[in-house]
Amino acid sequence: MIRPQFFYELLQENGTDFFTGVPDSLLKNFCAYLTDTVDAKHHIIAANEGCAVGLASGHYFATNTIPLVYMQNSGLGNTVNPLLSLADKDVYSVPLLLVIGWRGEPEGDHDEPQHIKQGKVTCALLEAMEIPYVVLEADEEKAAVQITDAYKTIKERSAPFALVIRKGCFASYTLKSNECVPAEMSREQAIEQIIECMPSNTVFVSTTGMASRELYELREKNRQKHDTDFLTVGSMGHASQIALGIALCKTHHKVVCIDGDGAAIMHLGALSTIGTQKPQNMIHIVLNNGAHDSVGGQPTVGRKINLCAIAEACGYVHAACVRTQEELTAVLTGAVVCPVFIEVIVSKGSRSDLGRPKSSPIENKKAFMEWLKL
Repeated sequence: MIRPQFFYELLQENGTDFFTGVPDSLLKNFCAYLTDTVDAKHHIIAANEGCAVGLASGHYFATNTIPLVYMQNSGLGNTVNPLLSLADKDVYSVPLLLVIGWRGEPEGDHDEPQHIKQGKVTCALLEAMEIPYVVLEADEEKAAVQITDAYKTIKERSAPFALVIRKGCFASYTLKSNECVPAEMSREQAIEQIIECMPSNTVFVSTTGMASRELYELREKNRQKHDTDFLTVGSMGHASQIALGIALCKTHHKVVCIDGDGAAIMHLGALSTIGTQKPQNMIHIVLNNGAHDSVGGQPTVGRKINLCAIAEACGYVHAACVRTQEELTAVLTGAVVCPVFIEVIVSKGSRSDLGRPKSSPIENKKAFMEWLKL
């Protein structure tokens, strides 16, 4: 395996001193090392992967050095536009080193359904975009040769080059500068309180990551059906728009979107659509733990910005930030005129024995749609 420090030093030797991207579980050891080692002006966790490409391009224009952009392969979709219309050698010809975690690798370990398709097409997507790439070897000596060759290609083409990272490529590294994020509630406690406060015919749309897993487990614990819940296992940042689409069509149902801070920030413009459409039956809840919890706990800016002020500016009828179960209950029961935005301050982390949904995405969709017909 490759030590994160070894990898970082190779990058430095080749002139890369600026890093940006969105954390990934396969890259979490490298990302943690960056967080501990690189100052905040030279390592920026971006809102989404497309933003990272833009940010890195700006750095190149200003410094004439090669930046690094990291992401999970699911984030490639967010980068297609800026990679092809900004960084491509036929447009502005921006030299970038892309580091991409290969979830759902066809020859790798079994992965979750939302990653399998991404894994199948990762290399084909890079080929379609005419971005040269190499699957990085886990051996440090071999990887060093590959990285040297990658930089040679980047400089010759003045265009992006990708390192595709398999599971287990990086050696373990524990984040030392793990920010304390104080909160009175865990995310799971908040979700349980939300379920208890809402009518039984409420539609729930939950975001990717831990929130959907916890909602599923709570239904199991309480012996409740899952039919009312749409678990957005992929598509990070899009749960609120799925909820909006349902709310506008099923006006006799309350629709609750259980979102996360990282997901909401990834596509923050979605709030403007909700605010201007003003669905009279939608409650948008952001569980804010200030972290990308499911991919290593890297920080978001969720605790550094005023999400409620943004929601109100976008046209939500009411916005509130709550910290206790009592406050959460009061806001939920008082949410008569919608759309309402609720920021819930929750702690980082989850139960070590947290399971995953036993139903497939297709099974979840079919049961959910059948229930919505009633």
